[in-house]
Amino acid sequence: MMQHPSFNTNQFQNNYGHRVAQQQQQQHALYAQQQQQVRQRMPQAHAMQSQLQHVHQPQQQQQQQQQQQQQALQGGPGQTQMHPHQPQHHHLQQQQQQQQQQQMYAQHDNGVQGNPSLDDEKMTELVYTMYNIDKREAALLELSKRREQYDNLALVLWNSFGTMAILLTEIIDVYALLSPPALTASASNRVCNALALLQCVASHPETRSGFLAASLPLLLYPFLNTTSKTRPFEYLRLTSLGVIGALVKPAGNEPVNAADNAQVINFLLTTEIIPLCLRIMQHGTELSKTVAIFIVQKILLDEIGLTYICHTYERFHAVVNVLGLMVNDLVHTQAVRLLKHVVRCYLRLSDNPKAREALATSLPEALKNKQFDNLLKSDMVTKRCLQSLLSTVYPPMTKTPEL
Repeated sequence: MMQHPSFNTNQFQNNYGHRVAQQQQQQHALYAQQQQQVRQRMPQAHAMQSQLQHVHQPQQQQQQQQQQQQQALQGGPGQTQMHPHQPQHHHLQQQQQQQQQQQMYAQHDNGVQGNPSLDDEKMTELVYTMYNIDKREAALLELSKRREQYDNLALVLWNSFGTMAILLTEIIDVYALLSPPALTASASNRVCNALALLQCVASHPETRSGFLAASLPLLLYPFLNTTSKTRPFEYLRLTSLGVIGALVKPAGNEPVNAADNAQVINFLLTTEIIPLCLRIMQHGTELSKTVAIFIVQKILLDEIGLTYICHTYERFHAVVNVLGLMVNDLVHTQAVRLLKHVVRCYLRLSDNPKAREALATSLPEALKNKQFDNLLKSDMVTKRCLQSLLSTVYPPMTKTPEL
């Protein structure tokens, strides 16, 4: 692993205990606030339940009356059949009752929320099942597999009392298996299911700010700091990167919010996420490298991130050195997804004048001598980015390597 003083790569190990203590204090305050919110919502829930009863009780009474009248018309048990020549006022009354029922149904649909759907009931049931420690593993698995089916899962996880504490417990319990490496496939799958639910919270626009304010991403840094290349550890790192990646992407389907994005970037920079990503970019699997460089690219795209990385030569050199090693590997692996992110990172760095000057002497030869032409035939966007990078770093007044 590269050591770069300006990045403070050892700061994480020195300050982690203090940060966890601070995070625990913030979490206690957050739980107290959540409990108060739950108590405040109880009267509203009772009012909604009472309102639903007022709606459904008349409907049930009308249905019972209708059934009784049908039995009277058709001759039910113990009753005599109506004579065909009797007055038709019973039929008129039945039609009026049916019209009243339809009006009540329409009013109910327009003004009052009905019973929750089966999916919502199943989701709530699974969340409550996590409170049972014997059934928790199965509930975590089922929720993680079906999390995309529930739009409000993040809100339920965040606002239901004690649920976040359960997820954090699942994460903290794995710390003892990190060093010496003793993480089994079963334990890895279980904690990754909990991390998948955390990713829902991190990506939802209504829970992201609280997720950051509680410094919950710090609890994932020990997973990113592992070096074992076994499959359980690789799966753990990849899933943890997915949570961080959800933070740097726009929340939900909403456009990028500058204030929220600045909050995320500042948090990641101050907690030293870049050295962890750089090590994974250098030594991880292709999929882990892709997610890690995606995070670095998103940080670079923000002006705060670009300024931070280009502020000192040590930071800039740390990033460019890893990018160069990745380019050398890509000559053999031909991984187009990775190449796309590498080129865009270089292109963004070239927006800084000092970085652009330094890239003129440090840009890998493989990017300048058409070694990736065949690989980029089907990706014209990345090919244009590479051409733009070369024309920016090597302006026309100098000898420009042709692509």
